Amino acid sequence: MIVSALLTSVGINSALCILFFALYSILRKQPGYLYVYVPRLLAAKGIERNRLIRLKRLLPSPGWVKIAWKLTEEELLSTTGLDAVVFIRIIILCLKIFTFAGIIGLFILLPINCSGTQLAAFDITVISNETLDLFTISNVNNGSKWLWAHCSAVYLMTGFVCYLLYHEYDYICSKRNAYFYASKPQPHQFTILVRGIPVTPGSSVSESVNNFFKDYHPTTYLSHVVIHRTNKLFYLINFVKKMYRRLTHKQSESAKEYSRHNGSFGLHKSDREQKLGDLEENLRAEQSDDASGQEVRSAFVFFRSRFGAAIASRLQQSEKPTEWVTEQAPEPNDVYWPFFQSTFLHRWMSRVVIIITSILLTVLFLIPVVLVQSLANLSQLEVWFPFLKDFLTAKMVRQVVTGYLPNLILQIFVKLVPPVMEFLSSIQGHISYSEIQRSASDKFLWFIVWNIFFANVLSGSFFNLFAVLLDLKNIPSHLAVSVPAQFIHVYAPKFETAGRFWPTVHNCMIFSLVLMHAIALGIFTVKKLSSASSLIFPLPVLTLLFNEYCRKRFLPNFSIYSAETLIKKDREDLSDPQMPRFFTELITAYMDPALSPLQCSNSDCHSVPSFSDISNDHITPLLSLD
Repeated sequence: MIVSALLTSVGINSALCILFFALYSILRKQPGYLYVYVPRLLAAKGIERNRLIRLKRLLPSPGWVKIAWKLTEEELLSTTGLDAVVFIRIIILCLKIFTFAGIIGLFILLPINCSGTQLAAFDITVISNETLDLFTISNVNNGSKWLWAHCSAVYLMTGFVCYLLYHEYDYICSKRNAYFYASKPQPHQFTILVRGIPVTPGSSVSESVNNFFKDYHPTTYLSHVVIHRTNKLFYLINFVKKMYRRLTHKQSESAKEYSRHNGSFGLHKSDREQKLGDLEENLRAEQSDDASGQEVRSAFVFFRSRFGAAIASRLQQSEKPTEWVTEQAPEPNDVYWPFFQSTFLHRWMSRVVIIITSILLTVLFLIPVVLVQSLANLSQLEVWFPFLKDFLTAKMVRQVVTGYLPNLILQIFVKLVPPVMEFLSSIQGHISYSEIQRSASDKFLWFIVWNIFFANVLSGSFFNLFAVLLDLKNIPSHLAVSVPAQFIHVYAPKFETAGRFWPTVHNCMIFSLVLMHAIALGIFTVKKLSSASSLIFPLPVLTLLFNEYCRKRFLPNFSIYSAETLIKKDREDLSDPQMPRFFTELITAYMDPALSPLQCSNSDCHSVPSFSDISNDHITPLLSLD
């Protein structure tokens, strides 16, 4: 790519950013879009929707950016939770790394690269037609003493990033504990999920759970709720909701036509209400049948204390590892119900099949990406489409095709991947939406590393790519010639996990550092500076040792809270007069939404669980708190 093509790409992307910035600034001020941009504030304070058209509402304004960045960490924590705080710190961390790398690159390494003559002498008078290779380390002469500046930069970047990672790991770890101490009792803190429940002849799943936990957890066990097979109900509920929205829409249309068809509106409304009533009655009948129907050998078990739930979730409950399998329950709204009916063998087979499918998709997706990107090469386009030859000779067209089109095509392909990865993760056996999102993001991360990094770096053409991949021992050399610098993509999940996703971000940073070391090792080998290669070799080892230290020092606090933390919090609850009410409501927190009564309002239908709607067949009576 030449400089003019790069500048064209930068110009197009900058123009699009300004356009989207302006559109967002205008749309966020429109009354009709308040539910999109400020739904929480709209629900909490009931903002009055002023529908008067004003000129100020139609003009973009940057004031919201200043307000957003002036928000303190304490305000962010109190309004949106710890996940938002961690996400902002990730952005700031990336800005710090980018700033540090940019200063070194622009003011130290770039002048050194331009002063080299390995590829060609740099001529500033024709800079727009110069290839970008002249600005990279490829232009530094082999064996030059100036290569030591790049070696020093690798050491500086590694030390700087490791320092920031350690500081962030320590800070977020302390914030997680403080956030936990300040939080109110949450249902998932007192609940575990039990699967693989063995049932003796003549007894039910509910009786087996009750007897087992009364025998082996007598002082901490509180109650339980057994999961039922409700797949058909989910489809029926979705159908009822769809029909309700359709009938409501037709009803609103009939109201508009009332003046032209006097008297007909009331009749149509009565008919539609009758249809909806029939659907709700059929749904209640199905819910009643499923509530007394087949039990799945899984249950949510409730405990009197967080410590009791943690002990039960972490210890193997049976001599047979596939029976009484326990894990910490997700938040009630985070539960993914469809996979609870799966057996241990089914979940294990699904996991293996999905992992293999994800790997094949990641590897084979490289083929269409490289094939389509090769079309963005001017010579390839002229061969495939000879009638475009005259059109492609225009200077602006050539710059757009070479500078912008490849990235646009790649982004279009990449946008198709996340929904596929999320679907694969949803049938992998996870029990919560957050786990599905986390698993999908991990798959997408490896997809990005393979298809974005290696496809762009190693591919000159489709056949050259596979020639490179078959020559595995020379991949570091190819990377050294092709890659001037790289940064990583950071993904943040949407669920409240109290910053639990930070270790994933940390691992991404460590991976990028090790990849940088591999590239630097290849560069100095190609540039015939063996002493620098020898000095680079210890860096990945030291980086991995640093990562292992962080895993031992901080990671356990991100998987489960310590006994000290849990017991302290449980002791605080002893003096809380709201705890008896909390334990009563805990029973209904994990009721299957398919078994909850469906309540239809003016806008939508939603499940409304209540304690009175649950029979003793589903939940054992509460034990005495004394």
